[in-house]
Amino acid sequence: MLVKTYGSAVYGVNALTITIEVNISAGTKYYMVGLPDNAVKESLQRVASAINVSGFRMPKQKIVVNLAPADMKKEGSSYDLPIAIGILAASGQIPANELEDYFIMGELSLDGSIQPIKGALPIAIQAQQEGFKGFILPKQNVREAAIVNDLVAYGVENLAQVVAFFNKSEALEQVKVNTKEEFLKNINNYEHDFADVKGQENIKRALEIAAAGGHNVILIGPPGAGKTMLAKRLPTILPPLNLNEALETTKIHSVAGKLAASDALMTSRPYRSPHHTISDVALVGGGINPQPGEISLAHNGVLFLDELPEFKRTVLEVMRQPLEDRKVAIARARFSVEYPASFMLVASMNP
Repeated sequence: MLVKTYGSAVYGVNALTITIEVNISAGTKYYMVGLPDNAVKESLQRVASAINVSGFRMPKQKIVVNLAPADMKKEGSSYDLPIAIGILAASGQIPANELEDYFIMGELSLDGSIQPIKGALPIAIQAQQEGFKGFILPKQNVREAAIVNDLVAYGVENLAQVVAFFNKSEALEQVKVNTKEEFLKNINNYEHDFADVKGQENIKRALEIAAAGGHNVILIGPPGAGKTMLAKRLPTILPPLNLNEALETTKIHSVAGKLAASDALMTSRPYRSPHHTISDVALVGGGINPQPGEISLAHNGVLFLDELPEFKRTVLEVMRQPLEDRKVAIARARFSVEYPASFMLVASMNP
């Protein structure tokens, strides 16, 4: 029997719909097709264990799993849950008639519990745009998905809960987040405050002018003069994030897996301070599985480079174009992604 479930892959800061097709027929062995990486290929071992431990039956027949579109590389472990649900539906253990209404994403442990995923917010936005009724995802990520309007978000802790939901034997609780209320409640909630700084009138005046105009700043002074302390407090005098900026910033941190489970929305401007041993790729983004770099994580906020002369020359050179274009394009042989990078650069050095 052929069954389709739906999930998503994140490219850059946007998501694309992935159809997970599962077909069970006479024969033996499992087959995974559709350009999966190693983490996706290994999912069948996790899925088999999770299904058996949760009290269901893993079919001893030929199982073919196709991740469509088949010409795009699929990465990560978040396809475990839709693959498991597809196998259970194809083997007749759960009805398949409602699967087309939901996006399903999550990593399975061997005992059937569900681990968090990256990029829940862009995936939820994609589900809403594609007209899906709901999104079933790990409980740890449900608050960031719930800020998307007109999409029902269900947080689940284990495989048995999802099966019970589709079997109509147990209802899942919808998580609701009032986006505007969440935004207004936590806006400008900073740990450090510019108001704490006593004296230093000249440098405070300079930083106020820089913050007002969005200018880049370099601080030169002896150790202990307060350069780092002032830079850390600079985001608190920048204008508050508006809702669109907050969503855009949350999206980037969601894709990078830097969002805390308690956070639905980032409401304060980011502050990033990478160590001077950072590599070019870690700063601008990219890698084998492309990830946003520090300049994108500082989008709509402040990037602080402490001890500027200690940074490698190549690292500083790769920042030249993103500073001008306010975005960074990463091109590889098989793909090209673009990350936003509109940040305020603050650097410090000793005389």
